[in-house]
Amino acid sequence: MNDLGISLEDSVIVVPTFNERQNVRPLAAEVFRHYPDAHLLFVDDSSPDGTGELLDEMSADDERVHVLHRADKNGLGRAYIAGFKWALERAYEFVFEMDADFSHSPEELGELRRGVEDADLALGSRYVGGIRIINWPLNRLILSRSAGVYTKLVTGMPFTDPTGGFKCFRRRLLKHFDLDRIESNGYGFQIELTYRAWMDGFRVTEVPITFVERRSGESKMSTAIIREAFLLVWRLLIHSRFRRRPRA
Repeated sequence: MNDLGISLEDSVIVVPTFNERQNVRPLAAEVFRHYPDAHLLFVDDSSPDGTGELLDEMSADDERVHVLHRADKNGLGRAYIAGFKWALERAYEFVFEMDADFSHSPEELGELRRGVEDADLALGSRYVGGIRIINWPLNRLILSRSAGVYTKLVTGMPFTDPTGGFKCFRRRLLKHFDLDRIESNGYGFQIELTYRAWMDGFRVTEVPITFVERRSGESKMSTAIIREAFLLVWRLLIHSRFRRRPRA
């Protein structure tokens, strides 16, 4: 338990990695500095820079650190699904999504945890109550904000940041999902999980966070990820027979 009285002893933080060797050790140290009772699950996609090997060393030295190695690099969504399945096979009650590059502050994990006291999913939002983004170029900000507005207009979801990747799920929500049927990745993956939770009547809340551009390494953003998210919202709308609100 940290000095704010927040305990994460029943929680695991899922962190996908690909070529994040420079970040994983300081990230773990920062998480444990604020939440020493949390667990970390790194899902590594056979990083050629040796991230996986370093994570194995960290896991051997600290029982709170776990590593799931995947043979192929086939998307952020697939990495998270592998991590969710791993968490559901164990006794964790709360499962977090978090980036490895320090764009998500470990100090704000407790705010997300508080968010699910009265909800099933807490979304870390960069835009609720204002814009809190540090060191992003204007074109990235416009792209991100436009994606959120576009998603809201098409699907009817009332959330300001549906593409964000800093989240906390209750176990019961993850168990509700048919994880094998979720095919999207990147922005699309984040949109799809939030949409399915909302449309199925689960409680979703937004928690203000501050987003900081990565400290090191390269962004995984691509044209394919943007295209997938653009098309996904229409597939979701069609799947729900053009219904734009949850059933009562």
